[in-house]
Amino acid sequence: MGAFKPDTFSDRQATAAKAKQAILDRFRARPGPDDPAVKERQAAALAIAEARRVREAERAEARRADEARKAAEKLERAATQVAREAEQAALEVEQAARAIAWAADKKARSLALAAEQKAARDARYAARKARK
Repeated sequence: MGAFKPDTFSDRQATAAKAKQAILDRFRARPGPDDPAVKERQAAALAIAEARRVREAERAEARRADEARKAAEKLERAATQVAREAEQAALEVEQAARAIAWAADKKARSLALAAEQKAARDARYAARKARK
């Protein structure tokens, strides 16, 4: 095996010049803006961008429709809950009215019974006075 021989300055300079020339050649070989392939790529990119905008608009519309549906469902649940609570309150009022009517009837019967018992007691007392 031979000894390692480092590049000389002129070798490095030549390599750099070749690299610069390769870059320049690649730049010159690029097609211009009026080339059909470039125009085709630009048209394809525009079509992709437009399709992306359409999909984003469709997703946004679907999102708005979903939010509207959820809001309608929430409103319907709230209306059902209010109706259920109103029905429960009406039932409680009806039960309270029945309880009040029953209590009033019981009180009236109690008073009538007390009056009847007093009348019977007074009649017995009067009968006892009359026998004497």
